[in-house]
Amino acid sequence: MIHADDSGLSWSENKATQQGMLYGSINSTSLMVPCPWFFEMAKFAIKNPKLDFGIHLTLTGEWKNYPFRPITPVNRIPSLVDKNGYFLPKRQHIRDHAVLKEVRLELINQIEFALSLGVKPSHLDSHMYTLGLRQDLLDLYQELGEKYRVPIILSKKLISYTGESPAQFNLPDKKCFESLFMVSMEQFKNEGNIAFYNKTLDNLTDGLSILIIHPALESDEMNQITIDHPNFGALWRADDSAYFNSEACKQMLKKNNIELVNFKSPITLSLLGA
Repeated sequence: MIHADDSGLSWSENKATQQGMLYGSINSTSLMVPCPWFFEMAKFAIKNPKLDFGIHLTLTGEWKNYPFRPITPVNRIPSLVDKNGYFLPKRQHIRDHAVLKEVRLELINQIEFALSLGVKPSHLDSHMYTLGLRQDLLDLYQELGEKYRVPIILSKKLISYTGESPAQFNLPDKKCFESLFMVSMEQFKNEGNIAFYNKTLDNLTDGLSILIIHPALESDEMNQITIDHPNFGALWRADDSAYFNSEACKQMLKKNNIELVNFKSPITLSLLGA
């Protein structure tokens, strides 16, 4: 599965993801409901019901000049926002200060708002994996998957990416999925994204794997959104867009006999415990 995070973040993000899903090698994405360009991506999802769209549950806004406001009135979720009513940029704030009932309210409101527009999510996942920071948040994540009867991406590997130790949590091993691949900052700086993707596709083992990417068109818009933030920044996203919209990527998939599946595929539902 080639899964594009952060749909709805910006026009450039949406366009790269849409092109990749229609003409390239992207076959799954998840939408950030609180973001300014969510509505445009939601319309695309509704227009293309055979494609695979999830909800990228969002509790943080990491960009210096491009903050996100929650769906819930801020006076009902004070532990999740700053003095101006915006999500905070660091996942550590969620770990240390988020009140569980406020998190539940906001995430349900994000899902319900998407549903009210006609989006039919195939799965739920977590922006910056903030739902992997505490046991109660992990429990809530599983609760939401059960409530809306869709799979979630529960992963010890993704927990470790947040800096937390998965060993401290009580996790259902049979529902954890670890064959996930995502470029690190070190790999981006040293070998580059395209070399990482080629190496990954050349060395996949049998079974389901998920490649998590962050595509966006090269643009002034993305340069401004990601200013002072090279990690998952404009160049990173432009590289992802170029590669997964390329003929070279299609040839790599063909050469390695890789079959693309998504969250609607029976094999995916089975392996994710849905």
